[in-house]
Amino acid sequence: MTNALTVSHIGKAYKHYPNKWLRIWEWLTGRVTHEKTWVLKDIDFTVKPGEAVGIIGVNGAGKSTLLKIITGTTQSTAGGVQRGGRVAALLELGMGFHPDFTGRQNVYMAGQLLGLSVSEISERIASIEEFAEIGEYIDRPVRLYSSGMQMRLAFSVATAIRPDLLIVDEALSVGDAYFQHKSFDRIRQFREQGTSLLIVSHDRSAIQSLCDRAILLEKGLVRLDGKPEEVMDYYNALIAERENSSIDVKVLGDGRVQTVSGSGEVRVTTLQLLNAAGESLEVVNVGEPVTLIAEIECYEDIPDLVFGYLIKDRLGQEIFGTNTYHMRHEIKQVRKGEKIELRISFPANFGPGSYSVSTALHVADTHLGTNYEWRDLALMFNVININRDSFIGSNWLPPKLECKR
Repeated sequence: MTNALTVSHIGKAYKHYPNKWLRIWEWLTGRVTHEKTWVLKDIDFTVKPGEAVGIIGVNGAGKSTLLKIITGTTQSTAGGVQRGGRVAALLELGMGFHPDFTGRQNVYMAGQLLGLSVSEISERIASIEEFAEIGEYIDRPVRLYSSGMQMRLAFSVATAIRPDLLIVDEALSVGDAYFQHKSFDRIRQFREQGTSLLIVSHDRSAIQSLCDRAILLEKGLVRLDGKPEEVMDYYNALIAERENSSIDVKVLGDGRVQTVSGSGEVRVTTLQLLNAAGESLEVVNVGEPVTLIAEIECYEDIPDLVFGYLIKDRLGQEIFGTNTYHMRHEIKQVRKGEKIELRISFPANFGPGSYSVSTALHVADTHLGTNYEWRDLALMFNVININRDSFIGSNWLPPKLECKR
């Protein structure tokens, strides 16, 4: 079976000349006077038909350059790309639009750049207008459009015909919430019909809900290629990494990959979920009152400590998270050797399924500052419905019904 996309050992380097005269000298003599700065090195992966792959990484990791090479707008220095079938790409906002032409005129130009004929565009112009929902602006110059309106029209054109491979950069993030939902619904429909997807996003929920795999780029290299939850956990640890911090990855007994990061001055030594009788739980009834017990040990004097926890479902989607900072509970001047026990009680108002708890020890409101310890998959538990009315969803929200006739 032909892959939707094959990226073979891609490398991209830019030439740097100390001054403009050496550039001329190299051109005249053929002697190399430049240095190469590599922004991508040996990128190698495939996207199978119908597969969705997410690309993540900090700014400057090489994500946008990689997408430009894949779409053919930039040439690679090394390696090559093979694309199977029709490819539609949504990269930079309004890419290919002329600001002085109307939206309708730009639809015809952009559509032809995507490989559509004039007749094919004419057949679909009504549906493109309908999906974009920009009204009379379709016949006004694009320079009068807001960024959101450009996004609406660009996405509508790029998805006018279902592509074999759809490539989406962060451009969708500029749209309003309504159009984002509408766009992701269309992407999901394409996926169900067999379209492959390559998406760049910092949105954890988008990556984990849409993608089968995720690839983490760091400094132009593939740092990790695996399940979205595992890669996002590692990425989360990576952006919190600071001097003297470490990242440890290990495979648990059930096959899941756990990421632990931090500088290590203080750690969670025990984490338990207890019922009302004080018994340790692995299986919880919907709505049952539970208590999360965290035992913390300090190995160095620290002036300030915040404990946070995050509950995720089996796909890694974030269900609920908070910390002692947001709960307005200060933990100050923790001494070396001191042990702290925290008890957090809440009703398990979750839908039936498997859940995990991640923990964080840090300073201030998030772990992105001083990260003492971040531990994914620190605790796992299952929720079952024993005595509640049947319902669907990830949350149990006890309803009260009144009916007047």
